[in-house]
Amino acid sequence: MNQQALSSLIWSVADLLRGDYRQSEYGKVILPFTVLRRLDCVLEATKKAVLTEYAAKQKAEINPEPFLFRKAGQSFFNTSPMDMKKLMGDQDHIKENLFSYIQAFSPAVRDIFECFDFYTQIERLAKASLLYMVVEKFANVDLHPEAVSNSQMGLVFEELIRKFAEISNETAGEHFTPREVIRLMVNLLFIEDDEVLAKPGVVRTMYDPTAGTGGMLSTAGEHLEELNPQARLTMFGQELNDESYAICKADMLIKGQDVDNIVAGNTLSDDGHPCKTFDYMLSNPPFGVEWKKVEKEIRKEHEQQGFNGRFGPGLPRVSDGSLLFLLHLISKMRPAVEGGSRFGIVLNGSPLFTGGAGSGESEIRRYVLENDLLEAIIGLPTDMFYNTGISTYIWILSNRKPASRKGLVQLIDASAFWQKMRKSLGSKRKELSDEHIARITQNFGAFVEAEADGKPISRIFKNQDFGYRTITVERPLRDEQGKIVLGTKGKLKGKPLADSSLRDTENVPLAEDVEVYFQREVLPHAPDAWIDHDKTKVGYEIPFNRHFYVFAPPRPLVVIDAELKECTDRILAMIGGLTK
Repeated sequence: MNQQALSSLIWSVADLLRGDYRQSEYGKVILPFTVLRRLDCVLEATKKAVLTEYAAKQKAEINPEPFLFRKAGQSFFNTSPMDMKKLMGDQDHIKENLFSYIQAFSPAVRDIFECFDFYTQIERLAKASLLYMVVEKFANVDLHPEAVSNSQMGLVFEELIRKFAEISNETAGEHFTPREVIRLMVNLLFIEDDEVLAKPGVVRTMYDPTAGTGGMLSTAGEHLEELNPQARLTMFGQELNDESYAICKADMLIKGQDVDNIVAGNTLSDDGHPCKTFDYMLSNPPFGVEWKKVEKEIRKEHEQQGFNGRFGPGLPRVSDGSLLFLLHLISKMRPAVEGGSRFGIVLNGSPLFTGGAGSGESEIRRYVLENDLLEAIIGLPTDMFYNTGISTYIWILSNRKPASRKGLVQLIDASAFWQKMRKSLGSKRKELSDEHIARITQNFGAFVEAEADGKPISRIFKNQDFGYRTITVERPLRDEQGKIVLGTKGKLKGKPLADSSLRDTENVPLAEDVEVYFQREVLPHAPDAWIDHDKTKVGYEIPFNRHFYVFAPPRPLVVIDAELKECTDRILAMIGGLTK
């Protein structure tokens, strides 16, 4: 059974809830019950052995926990003689037995159901005389690992969350990223390390500060396992949304990860992994979301800790916190002397160019480029994400660039690499095929300029190509007779005063001498102008689309004239026909 059919089956539980629950509340029941049934199925094969071991250790007055983990073959267990099938045998005490069953799970699982606020829903279902029917529905859904793989289960959760988000008018895309986009990002992260990752017993860490339901972490783990079954990826994450956090934690639990590494809370205001650094990182932070709620904590860290904290380079405008996540990830990079890091982050177009020289956004770009951290930016097609149709970009950053990439940045225009989906999902109408992912990865790995169909798709620039100086050009203040007004005191004494109404600015590329530019571009038009060097600022922007623009010359006038004549002749003929 594929995940769509499976999620449709689970979704049918909504028919029972209709009337007693609003549509926007269905997820509060269906999501935790889906997790419960999955855990129930995973433990089924070892249930008897766990109960036998539990009884023996209790009799011997020995702490049973370490032994139960081993018997269960998982990083969780349940000591209740009940399971979801057996719960059906006592309809009159279904609520009490279900409570007892959940309480018999190991602590990490109980925490998951507390995040779902599951006990409140059990009480509500019991009061509405729906609890037995809902449990019965789920007890008959086969979620055994042999029938539904971990990867499929992750997709089921994502499909359910998407449906709940749509009917609740929420932003589904805040909770997960399309799997093919994650596969591309993982490819880009690992391609330069294939040789190292193929070594027996290699262990690496992966972190996602906006973990959602854990899709990025899971896909990265699956990819590395394909590359090297003996390799191990230890996963870390943090997630703000309680339901997404609970699902992510459940998913990591089933995969044998240490669930203490998955933390709840706001990454920007309350870092759940302070002082930790990682080998690889992935993130798809929410696009264009303001950070006013956590502004006080972030400004405090910026002002008091400076570059010893996460936000030393600068702060973006409060209306968009995307670049704060970029700075957070930079702070989590393992030092280069310890092996360094590489990470990928999905951003919209705004962080490429928003903010002039001296602004927070420009200063962040300046820090990234002057410290040679940016490897590449890949422009994706529009309509790739569930909650937005805008253009998106994958930034790849590393503090251990290969020698061939040092001092350089690669821009890849993959906006034409897509195929239409058979069925749209929210705003998502396009997807990347395996072939598209392979082509983009190859372009990145080759690290050369390339074209397709006469248009550039890969371009390479020096870091400083994105930098510029904003110079302030002054013109003299003149009196009514047109004479230049001179200063009478201080350092301006005897010098022309500036006329603020004639003040202008010019952006001079960093690679060009300011005086040469000034003499060529300004003085021929304003011979009395001068530069106020005290006001000069350095800025950085990445005009991605400009570098891939291909000029299409207009058609010859002769052709246009001929078309116009043909059109007017046709109109005249029609008018002539009407007068006859």
